Amino acid sequence: MIRAVVSDPAIPGGLRIEEVPPPRPGAGDAVVAVSAFSLNAGEVRESLAPARRWRPGWDLAGVVASAAADGSGPAAGARVVGFAGLGGGGWAQRVAVRTADLAVVPDEVSLVQAACLPVAGLTALFALARGGLLLGRSVLVTGASGGVGRLACQLAAAAGATVYASVRGPEQAATLDADAVHEVVLADHPLPRRFDLILESVGGDSLARSLAGLEVDGTCVLYGNAAERATTFQPRDFYQRGAATLYGFFLGTELRDRSAGAGLDRLLGLVRDGRLTMPVETEASWRELPGIARRYHDRELAGKVVLTVDQDG
Repeated sequence: MIRAVVSDPAIPGGLRIEEVPPPRPGAGDAVVAVSAFSLNAGEVRESLAPARRWRPGWDLAGVVASAAADGSGPAAGARVVGFAGLGGGGWAQRVAVRTADLAVVPDEVSLVQAACLPVAGLTALFALARGGLLLGRSVLVTGASGGVGRLACQLAAAAGATVYASVRGPEQAATLDADAVHEVVLADHPLPRRFDLILESVGGDSLARSLAGLEVDGTCVLYGNAAERATTFQPRDFYQRGAATLYGFFLGTELRDRSAGAGLDRLLGLVRDGRLTMPVETEASWRELPGIARRYHDRELAGKVVLTVDQDG
């Protein structure tokens, strides 16, 4: 048996660590001894108020305990980061992961750093790709102080874009990478210009503002609704831009035609070279997960939250 985090409507608070059967890997799966995992808003929201019993966990980093039977992927003993899939299961001592969704972590990168990358990093990377060549183009990132937003600002700047970051207030603005962000825009202020590409995660009034703020041929990539509000917008403000696009982004769909591993390998190279950073605001034992998950959900914790996993019971 191994220990894993279980979410169940019958559990007070929704979460606890239980003994569960060990993973049963397929031929193309490696079994990873998990050292650390990071939290993401979607899985935390569902795990604290579950409609069913399930095993949460999307992001993980650790050491390969047993390599894939088909010979693919990293060897036993390799340090890896992986995407467990949106079905979850990554918050556990041992996890079977498709080798296509794993990447070897360079020696210069810690497993705690690597654990921040799968969902946030891949979302930022693939969402920016919807804008095509970014050199010399204008990019607005809403919710820029969040996990995806911070990485998106850095990746867009590294690609040669002029980056504008939208945040709630000065406290969130202070967390941004000043070298990556050309200008900070407070969420309740008018946009200073129109944009070639907008990454929109807030929803509600922010989405309406973004749709009205596109350049001709501009694209708004919608990947979240943190405000949890409906959006009312003036259609004319959108269609009169001409050839503007609203693109609905869901990571699971994006990964139908590409592997998480290749994207993670690219992100790890940028981290290794010092071109991409993700400050870990909170690092704690996974045994503290129920309380930390609640604080994360209630926005009492900023930035990425990483929990470390012990393997000794």
